Amino acid sequence: MARTKEFDPDAALQKALELFWERGYEATSMADLVQHLGIARASIYATFGGKHDLYVQALERYLQTCDPNVVEVLSQPGPALPAVRSLIEAYTEESLCDQRRRGCMVVNAAVEVMPRDPQIARRVEASWDTLETALTSALTRARAQGEISADKDPRALARFLLVLMQGIRVLGRAHPDSGRLRDATAQALAVLD
Repeated sequence: MARTKEFDPDAALQKALELFWERGYEATSMADLVQHLGIARASIYATFGGKHDLYVQALERYLQTCDPNVVEVLSQPGPALPAVRSLIEAYTEESLCDQRRRGCMVVNAAVEVMPRDPQIARRVEASWDTLETALTSALTRARAQGEISADKDPRALARFLLVLMQGIRVLGRAHPDSGRLRDATAQALAVLD
């Protein structure tokens, strides 16, 4: 007879996500996971695999909650430029208001794990591609609707904004200087005029 799990795997995965997001992959040990999740090491291995497998699943969960929101915000009918502006400003404000200075888990994974982990690299690249595509689409609509000048290249602008937004997250985690982040945001928004 199979034993019933004595914990909720979904809740445990959410707790693992929070711990990895706060500490990063390398600074989180299996002992930390056991303590934070409140379940035995054997149960973690049996349910999720090893630490790396659990990290990948936690990153996937993060992506499933964040990436669709960005696409939805940028895909709304009507004027597109206000949505782009709002998204950039939201990145800045979230970075400045993040009391725990967790940053963005995708950016954290890119800086810490991506250079030596092809599995994580694919997921990070896919997230960046999603953001770039959503921005390109919104900026193409903005150009077609006369919100930005016809000589602006939506894809090049999207790539510029992608790099800016990821940089905002890095600075927000490392040293959230409001003047620096708000000035960079203002310059990016000026490029869209």
